[in-house]
Amino acid sequence: MVTGRIRVLLWYRVPPEAEATLTSGYHAIAEAIAGTPGLLSTELWSYPGDPGAFAVTSEWASREEFERWERSPGHRPATAPLRPYYDPERSVEVIEIASASAGGPAARARTTAG
Repeated sequence: MVTGRIRVLLWYRVPPEAEATLTSGYHAIAEAIAGTPGLLSTELWSYPGDPGAFAVTSEWASREEFERWERSPGHRPATAPLRPYYDPERSVEVIEIASASAGGPAARARTTAG
């Protein structure tokens, strides 16, 4: 079953001295795009085995809503803080969420314990 939701992955590479700048840039972008129609979540990921490698993932309700935002006049200014760190050796990936689950026993324990 295809859900219609998508996840977008963007890859970044920074020197060690720029990691704090990348992180603050990510938070500025997350704040700027909060409330964008169709945006469900966004996360900054680091790779412990590859210092300086980062990925930003965003989950969207649909490809159409993501593409609408990507074409909007606010897209480029909002995402400017991370643009200098874009990893040109990795492509932007848009993947469709085929199926989703709330998780295994640990996730169920969290939802029933609260």
